[in-house]
Amino acid sequence: MDDYRKSVEDRIVESYKRDEEMMILVFAQWCVNNGLDPEALYLQAYPQQQGNEQLARALALTVPAEESGFISDDTVLGVLSLYGNDDLAFVVTEAIAARKHAAE
Repeated sequence: MDDYRKSVEDRIVESYKRDEEMMILVFAQWCVNNGLDPEALYLQAYPQQQGNEQLARALALTVPAEESGFISDDTVLGVLSLYGNDDLAFVVTEAIAARKHAAE
């Protein structure tokens, strides 16, 4: 029974890691779509995490904005909050406010 339990726990951890990578990809693609630098925004939220490998992998998977599907502000904020990524959500919220202010 312990082997089964360990197997289930391992699958849960792997699933969480894949989902976390998807969250980072959504963030990175949202940045690209909005003409923002994902690394700069990420460093504003987490200055101690320069050279984050997960972000680098996500950046390699992004596509130009014109090739990407639309990612709403609410979607990126929802995904970030789902993973408790409040510091990054705060930085994204500031970027959204700055974009809206510039459009006025």
